[in-house]
Amino acid sequence: MLDVAKIRADFPILSREVNGKPLVYLDNGASAQKPRAVIDAVTNAYAHEYSNVHRGLHTLSNIATEKYEAVRGIVARFLGVADERQIILNSGTTEGINMVAYGWAMPRMEAGDEIILSVMEHHANIVPWHFLRERQGVVLKWVETDANGALDPQAVIDAIGPRTKLIAVTHLSNVLGTKVDVTSICAGARERGVPVLVDGSQAAVHMPVDIDDIGCDFYAITGHKLYGPSASGAIFVSNERLSEMRPFMGGGDMIREVHRDEITWNDPPMKFEAGTPGIVQAIGLGVALDYMMDVGMEAIAAHEEHLRDVTQARLSGLNWLHQQGTTPDKAAIFSFTIDGAGHPHDISTILDKKGVAVRAGHHCAGPLMDYIGLTATCRASFGMYNTEAEIDTLVEAMELAHDLLG
Repeated sequence: MLDVAKIRADFPILSREVNGKPLVYLDNGASAQKPRAVIDAVTNAYAHEYSNVHRGLHTLSNIATEKYEAVRGIVARFLGVADERQIILNSGTTEGINMVAYGWAMPRMEAGDEIILSVMEHHANIVPWHFLRERQGVVLKWVETDANGALDPQAVIDAIGPRTKLIAVTHLSNVLGTKVDVTSICAGARERGVPVLVDGSQAAVHMPVDIDDIGCDFYAITGHKLYGPSASGAIFVSNERLSEMRPFMGGGDMIREVHRDEITWNDPPMKFEAGTPGIVQAIGLGVALDYMMDVGMEAIAAHEEHLRDVTQARLSGLNWLHQQGTTPDKAAIFSFTIDGAGHPHDISTILDKKGVAVRAGHHCAGPLMDYIGLTATCRASFGMYNTEAEIDTLVEAMELAHDLLG
């Protein structure tokens, strides 16, 4: 059982007011708040231990290097990866997917080769593949959901053809809350010799992830959704794909020797980490992941599933509310529109007056918005520190929005 009161006490921002009301933070799908442990770790790193990493021999550089490199092992443990050398640290999922697009896909794809995507993908897992479509003639092949927002893994597998070179799919939709059976997709793709990239930005914060069990080739996460700093993240790359991938960026650390007419690369993962990294951001990410593992990913998942069920029960009684994404096992992410309420931005503004923070817009999911026939929705997304009382406040604020705008 999660001690939510104790967890909330660890997050300083949750004690503040917004517009004279207690903050109800339900924008976790965009970015989660930070516990005191992360804030203190970042402050301490800058105030007392900051230096560049890897090349220095002095005390501060050694401390920074030790703490930075330890994060690789923390990420590996968090994701169920046995070999931490398969973890590349970066600024987040967007950088990780672009690294795969430029470093792995671009050199081996020709005009007519296919990449399979689901219609639920975030722009971070769409735009890099459009680069290949525009520049190399790669074909993007889309798989749609059913009316409830569920994605049939067999439909993804059945979309594989002789020219399919990659499947790139989310583990959990940031709009619909749909959980995707990526394990089945990976198993089917592996039988057909097709690599799979999984966007784990949303899934990794809501439920346990075991990459060895999933069997994917790439798995990307982003720190700011994991209660860690912005501009932090990582991507898992299987050993087979690491050996196939060329460097995405050039600079310091990713080389062994540089001469006028030749260059030799460093070994992975350093081969793919050019330049001075986000040292303090990575240290903060490691602390955030340790915090989550100390709380317990199973406990976090159970708490959020309870919040999902309570929220779903409350929302089902609002006959003027329309939900997008209604799969029974979805995450605690609720996208919605209100009859006659105009633009979701108007709804969000009214909710904000009651201290309730939600997201309004297309949620960086243009193809999905086109598919469901909307330009925007409101989205309430829960985290481990949210409570049943906050669900009551959300519903009361939504009723007010309906009364004012409906």
